[in-house]
Amino acid sequence: MVKVNIPFMQTGTLVVGNRLLDKEDRTVQAWRDRPSSLTHGHRACQGCAEALAARWVLDTAMDATGGKLMVANATGCLEVFSTLYPESAWKIPWIHSLFANSASVATGIAAVNHARGRDDIRVIAQGGDGGTADIGLACLSGMFERNDDVLYVCYDNQGYMNTGAQRSSATPPATRTATTPAVGRDPGAPFGQGKSVPKIAMAHEIPYVATASVADIRDLERKVRTAMSHHGARYLHVLVTCPLGWGTKSCDSIKMARLAVRCGLFPLFEAEYGEVTDVTPIRDRVPVEEYLKPQRRFAHLFGPHGDEVALERIRQMAERNIRQYNLLGEEVAA
Repeated sequence: MVKVNIPFMQTGTLVVGNRLLDKEDRTVQAWRDRPSSLTHGHRACQGCAEALAARWVLDTAMDATGGKLMVANATGCLEVFSTLYPESAWKIPWIHSLFANSASVATGIAAVNHARGRDDIRVIAQGGDGGTADIGLACLSGMFERNDDVLYVCYDNQGYMNTGAQRSSATPPATRTATTPAVGRDPGAPFGQGKSVPKIAMAHEIPYVATASVADIRDLERKVRTAMSHHGARYLHVLVTCPLGWGTKSCDSIKMARLAVRCGLFPLFEAEYGEVTDVTPIRDRVPVEEYLKPQRRFAHLFGPHGDEVALERIRQMAERNIRQYNLLGEEVAA
């Protein structure tokens, strides 16, 4: 799938029907015979964006590889809700690793395939932000440093949601979690902590790094195809909303992911060998408050006892992203 400009035919909407596109430009999910790598029978929460993103990613990867794909999955929400013994919702070769080592397990699978002369079989490792940015970071960095032929996909729901919504190093500052309650002088997750795994991946100068959102299926599918067209270590960081952990309506999962991009807090970009090569500009920018207010995890920032200081610091985070990645376009930035 190439990157194309789509004519939006309806005023006031960001949605376009696949019927307006040529068949070769339609998404995999529009196909009647799509792979359906993650099928019915899983136990994800209502409105779980991680289940949606995982199906989109792996269906696209299956098509890009002609069905020659193997997957290693870290412990976490995705593994737990999809493989409760003795059942599985996966229709692809899939293995469950420990919380920390999905990158290492995937590396081993790729090495065995190479030793058998089966370099046509591609490998994906996947995990949540906890298993990626925290517990599994050392194994992931080793995979990057060795430039192993693996695509690692992080489904970032910004916390340890499977065990009760504890803070991870991908949790935004000021977020109320089970381990960062909204109490004290500086309620919620602290500012100045955490890490950006996409930037860490770029620092390894691996062949391909990208961020994506569950709110933009076309962009997500295109980036998966681009990643599968490369060999060596690749990293894809996908924002996935969690109604339970974020305290949002289950029907608003896609809306919230879209707002995160439109306010500037989650920039969408691609990088090759450590350099940014493409950025998705913000369409119809919104203030960060429009993204934060519907989430109960940020409720303490608003109301008569709100925290304007924290809100301003979050606004500045969005502004830094906009400047760093030129998210409003060259004409606006100039």
